[in-house]
Amino acid sequence: MTVTNSTKSPEKLQLTITSELAASVERAWQLWEGPRQLERWWGPPTWPATFEDYDFQPGGDVAYYMTGPDGSKARGWWKFVSISAPTNLELDDGFADENGDPVTEMGQARMSVTLEDRAGLTLMTVTTTFADEDQMAKMVEMGMEEGMREAMGQIDAILAE
Repeated sequence: MTVTNSTKSPEKLQLTITSELAASVERAWQLWEGPRQLERWWGPPTWPATFEDYDFQPGGDVAYYMTGPDGSKARGWWKFVSISAPTNLELDDGFADENGDPVTEMGQARMSVTLEDRAGLTLMTVTTTFADEDQMAKMVEMGMEEGMREAMGQIDAILAE
């Protein structure tokens, strides 16, 4: 399994998931560069993602949805804040309604991704910083930590190809 650690830090309002990937930093970066790569692993296996819009540049917008086992769709959006290939990216993350518009009552979170070379392997750290304790509690209760672990657990098979 790819995931090596997950940590909740209520005092920092953060959830951090760490993975060790059997690939170079450059190859691991490709997992984020395009929607077709992301569709293969973003979202747990029972909730696969489909990216409708993907503008991979600072200020760029992303629209996606995850399809549940019953066919229901959970929509989300990202806005890239910064991208520093091939080691760092930062984005704002939130829920969207059926039209793709942000659901403001759910707020947004900031997600930071770092990729570090570790003797030929890549340590990928994904840290989500929540707006407040209530948002963090809701997201953890909804299964965000387990979902991220399952999603990232799919990466090994992609990298082995």
